[in-house]
Amino acid sequence: MTAPERRGTTTVSDRAVRRIAGRAVTEALPGRAARATGSSAAVRGGRAEIAVDVALPYPAPLTPTVRRVQDHVTARTGELTGLDVRTARVGVTALTPDRMTEPDAAPEPGTAAPGGRVPRRWWAQRRLPLGVLTLLATLTCGALATDLVLVHTGHRPAALWRTGALHWLYVHGPGEPPVTAAALGCALLGVWLIVLAVTPGRRGLLTAHSPAPATRVAVDRGAVAALLRDTAAGTEGVDTVAVRVRRRRATVRAALAFGDRAAVRDQITDAARRTLAECGLRRPLRLRVAVRPLPVWTPPPAEAAPTPLGAVAPAGGS
Repeated sequence: MTAPERRGTTTVSDRAVRRIAGRAVTEALPGRAARATGSSAAVRGGRAEIAVDVALPYPAPLTPTVRRVQDHVTARTGELTGLDVRTARVGVTALTPDRMTEPDAAPEPGTAAPGGRVPRRWWAQRRLPLGVLTLLATLTCGALATDLVLVHTGHRPAALWRTGALHWLYVHGPGEPPVTAAALGCALLGVWLIVLAVTPGRRGLLTAHSPAPATRVAVDRGAVAALLRDTAAGTEGVDTVAVRVRRRRATVRAALAFGDRAAVRDQITDAARRTLAECGLRRPLRLRVAVRPLPVWTPPPAEAAPTPLGAVAPAGGS
């Protein structure tokens, strides 16, 4: 009788080993951008041979870096697959500039993260329109195909909806109002699909710089408006604040209860600019600040002008 631990076999395919080895390359250098550009694997029984081509960060000492990648890929692949993995063969095919030498380093303003170009707009996937059109096309084509199969294989008469549609199209000509309305609807649908295809969508999101490679970051316009509102509301003398953030401009309107109007406006402008800079937006917003005095506001008293030398101060009233 065969012992339980010897029953059955587990086979790991070459493809699985190859993909695990490629993934292990990205784990070999924490905080550095290393990736596999190609890999191959051969499994023979309980042993595996691996070869990977890698792109390493630059600048970096090449020999110790390759050795580190080699040891990690060999150990990690053997750990995950349970195979006896021989020392992996590593070939360096490219050196990529490693600008993010520190984990918390941020890109300079106006530049993109090393993972790729930061888009100016956040593109929507258009899942709802795509899903609706796909569903309608699937139902229509499925119903037509089912009816055709039943007619030709089951020797059944054509469905009433198909024969009725063909009869309606035969009777009505291109110049009749129903046909014209249907054509206009199809044209509008086509224009709408073209607009969806060439416009980004997601108008409520503003793209921002990301300190991490291959990571896209977006900030909601409502969040930016809330930050600007809190910043302006903290200015002395401001009663209420209204903020509107668009794709390219931010408008701050403050109601002034007391204080100097020009000074308060300058304070709000400086604080709002610092807040926008801290958001790290890919496309900086144009800032517009307006301060409106409330009906109860009174201008601050003007400072007394100094008396010129040699001038005689006016005498008091008798």
